[in-house]
Amino acid sequence: MDTPKQAVGGAFTPLAEDWNRCLTVVAHPDDIEYGTAAAVARWTAQGKQVTYLLATRGEAGIATLHPEEAGPLREREERAGAREVGVSTVEFLDHRDGTVEYGLDLRRDIVRAIRTHRPDVVVTGEFAIRMVGGLTNQSDHRAVGLAALDAARDAGNRWIFPELADAGLTPWDGVRLVCLAGAERPTHSVEVTGEPLERGIASLSAHAAYIAGLGERAFDPRAFLSGMAEEAGRAAGVPAAVLFDVHELIPPRE
Repeated sequence: MDTPKQAVGGAFTPLAEDWNRCLTVVAHPDDIEYGTAAAVARWTAQGKQVTYLLATRGEAGIATLHPEEAGPLREREERAGAREVGVSTVEFLDHRDGTVEYGLDLRRDIVRAIRTHRPDVVVTGEFAIRMVGGLTNQSDHRAVGLAALDAARDAGNRWIFPELADAGLTPWDGVRLVCLAGAERPTHSVEVTGEPLERGIASLSAHAAYIAGLGERAFDPRAFLSGMAEEAGRAAGVPAAVLFDVHELIPPRE
């Protein structure tokens, strides 16, 4: 893999795209759609396989709906949003929304998915206390992001969660990159000018019931994502971009 060159006029290195499979691991329906889905649209258009893994069904996310009603609704919206960006495989772990705990159970569940789908790249969310713009991060986001990073390493070790190997899920040490979305200090960029951004907007728009449930905090997906992508693009030296903090787990090939 050649070392990517810095974008002309930009402060970030373009993310390498010489890979085939990606697993995106987040806490809730709509987490992927806050920008990352536009990058997913770019990748699926290139023929890459992207799979979504969600720790919860977002059942606690709509104040006016009981979780038993909100969970299935938000699952449907997530699947619809995934289709907009070319993703057909969406899996849910059924951890409880709002009370996801970092620990062995969560790491094991993510390792199981990594060994099943064997991704080259794992995309997850920032797990620091502060996110992009200094926003305070949610507990579920922190737990899932850190667990995903750790699981990317765990998945390659036969002696971590040996019960998975005993069940036929052989170790997978092929995760090269773990990309954190929403990071306060990103390192890499993905250009999403044009069609990828449009498809990302359509993906977030599929979460109509969730957005409406925000009440006074509801927003227009087009204005929100366009503004965010254009701001990131200015920093990256392109019209529109998504930014990630990238952890490289496997040294680049010569």
